Formats: sequence, C-alpha cells, structure tokens
Amino acid sequence: MSSIAARPTKVRHIILWLTVLLYMVTYFDRVLISVAMPEIQKEFGFSTVTVGWIIAAFQISYALFQVPGGWMGDVIGPRRMLTLIVTWWSAFTAFTALSWSVNSMIVMRFLFGMGEAGAFPNATRSLSRWMLPAERGWAQGVTHAGARLGAAITPVMVAYLIYHFGWRMPFYVFTVVGLVWAGVWYWYYRDNPAEHKSTNQAERDLIQNALGAAPKRRSPPWGAILSSPQMWVLAATYFCYGYAINMFLSWFPKYLEAARGMTLTQMGIFASLPLAAGVIGDLAGGWFSDEIIKKTGRIKFARKVVAVTGFFIAAIVCPLAVMEPDPYISAALFCLAVFSLELVVGNAWAVSLDVGGNYAGSVSSVMNTLGNIGGTIMAVATGYIVTSYSWDMAFFVVAGLSLVGGFLFLFVDASRQIYTEPPTTPVV
Repeated sequence: MSSIAARPTKVRHIILWLTVLLYMVTYFDRVLISVAMPEIQKEFGFSTVTVGWIIAAFQISYALFQVPGGWMGDVIGPRRMLTLIVTWWSAFTAFTALSWSVNSMIVMRFLFGMGEAGAFPNATRSLSRWMLPAERGWAQGVTHAGARLGAAITPVMVAYLIYHFGWRMPFYVFTVVGLVWAGVWYWYYRDNPAEHKSTNQAERDLIQNALGAAPKRRSPPWGAILSSPQMWVLAATYFCYGYAINMFLSWFPKYLEAARGMTLTQMGIFASLPLAAGVIGDLAGGWFSDEIIKKTGRIKFARKVVAVTGFFIAAIVCPLAVMEPDPYISAALFCLAVFSLELVVGNAWAVSLDVGGNYAGSVSSVMNTLGNIGGTIMAVATGYIVTSYSWDMAFFVVAGLSLVGGFLFLFVDASRQIYTEPPTTPVV
C-alpha cells in the first residue's frame, strides 16, 4: 500500500489532454471560415481582395491582443482567463453566421480574434506550473498536434455541414463545442498543483522538485522581456512561421478551388491532407527535441536542430509543390511542407517555456504577436499577390520566409532564461 501511495498521480497528463482539446477547438473555429468562404462569396459576392481583408480582420485583432491576453493570464491565472476568453470567442463564432455585409463580418471576425488572442499564451502558461522540463517539448508538440488535427478534420466536417445545412450551421455547431470545453476547464483545472484535490503528495513533490515552489503572482517584468535580444530573435522566427503556416490555414482551400479547379468535396479532402501531415510533424518535432535533451542534456542544441531542419525543408518543398501539375504529387509535397513547418512550432513554444519560466504567458504572447503580424500581412498580401501576379508567387514568398526563419532560429538559445526571479531575502 505504501508503494502505491508513493506513486505520483497523473493529473498533469489529464490537464495536458484538456489543453490539447482546447487547441483543437481554437482551430475548429479558426479554419471553418476559410472552408466556408467560397459559399459565403457566392452569397455576398465578395472579391478576392475583400476576402483577404475579412481574413486579416481576425489576424489583426489576434496580433493586437496577444500581449494583453498573456499579461491578463499571468495576473488572474489561466483557469479564469481561459474560461473567459473561450466563452467570448465561441459567442462571436455564432455571431459570424449572423453577418449581413462585409463590414459586419469584418467586425465579427475582429471581435472573435480578440478572444482567441489569449488562447495559446494562456494555454502555455497553464502548463508552466504542471509540466516537467523534460516533458515540455512533447507537451508543446502534442498540443499543437491537437491544433493541426482540429484544422485537418474541420474542412471535411464543414463541407459536410454546408452541403446538408448551409454555410451558417458549422458556426453554430462549433459554438456549442467551445462552451462545453469552457465549462469543463473551469470545473477541473487549478492554477497551482497544490490546489488540485486529485493530485497526491508524490505528484506535487515531483513537480515542485523540478520547477521549484510556485512564486507569488506578480506583474510580468516587461522591461527585461522587451529589452531582451533573445526575445526578439525568437519572435522574428515566429513571424516567418506565422506567415508560412497561415497560408495553409487561411488561403489553401481557396487556392485548391481557384487554381486547381476542385469541387467543394474535393477541396474538403485535399485541404485536410497537409494539416493531417502537420499533426505528425507536431508530434515528431516535440518528441525528437525531448529525446535529444534526454540523451545529451543539450537543450539549446535540441530545440535548434529540429526547428532549423523543419524551416529549411519547407523552403525547398513549397515551390516544388505549387509548380507540380499532378494534383496527387502536389498534395504529397504540400503535406511534406506542412509537416516540416510543424517541426518548428512545438520547439518554438517549448523555448517560450524554457526562457520565459514563470512569465511564459507574457513571453509567448510577444512571440505569438509577431507570428500573427506575419499571418496578418500574409492574409492581405496574398490577395494582392494573387490578383497582380499568381498563386505560384504567393507560395514562393512562403518559401522565402521559411528560409529566413531557419537562419534566425540558429541564434535562439533555449538554455538562457530571459528573466530570473531575485532571491527571497530571509527574515532575520
């Protein structure tokens, strides 16, 4: 009986899987508009440039509210913050279906983005006091795999719902999914492992021995964060990633319809394939990184080698995919491109935990702000690039930024924290 009592419980793993579900929900709600957009265009007559601005409305809001969202999570805790913002964006998912013009849709997508902006920084913060350092690469890989799995199955589900019920129905369905998640999260999650009734002393000791005692909640050290060259190099790499991956999340279904001439059913299937490959890339990137750390103890090398490899492969494969005339070979190459990009994301977010420590929410919010500025520029620029040049040129830009991202990640050092808590002065 004593040996059983000494075995740590696995509450942190349940929390991890709840977080994976959150990442899936974020991408259900985010990707569905790109799949529904051809039908929305038919109803409202939006031009390609107008579509770009509708997509950008989300990206602009998402970028603007990253830092406020991460800061609020560090102040009030991820339990309350995630419950609040998931409820908010789920409501505006439903309101998007009630849009009656381009302006109303832009407003709804902007307000939707305000809520989603805090999702990843606060999800990262929610794991910072639960996941052990040697579990972080895997944790970030599997959570982002959840995001890509959500993105991968969304086109198929949305195409089915649109075919049978019209383009508004999937917005209502996914609203309910988000509200259910928010209720479960508030009921189960606790900001501090010591406050969770289901953890035993062995698990609490395991976490505290690895992470130290939980600090008192305080305002993030913004001066140290914003003046750190390390912070801005990491953020710049994520700008490149954000531009590249958002092409597949926002414009790829439209590309398949406009450039490849696919039907709604074909588009639903082919749009899902690269994102499904991304799920594998997320899992592989986090797993490889953690395994290298376990075998060598070199956290800086482990995060870097996986992410740089991913960026460089994507830079090579993306132009080949768009120029390939055979749709099946092209799909396979696009799958490899997204797989490679997703080797990056788990490591980038693991680095935000490594260097952010107790302020991982704020650090990751700065990183994700730059990533979503990249996504915003992509959303608008792609509309103009396609109109003035071609779809090929739009993907060549993705390849170029992937190359830049790979070079920048060479300068990221996951072994060096941005800010270290000052020692507590003993009472005499």
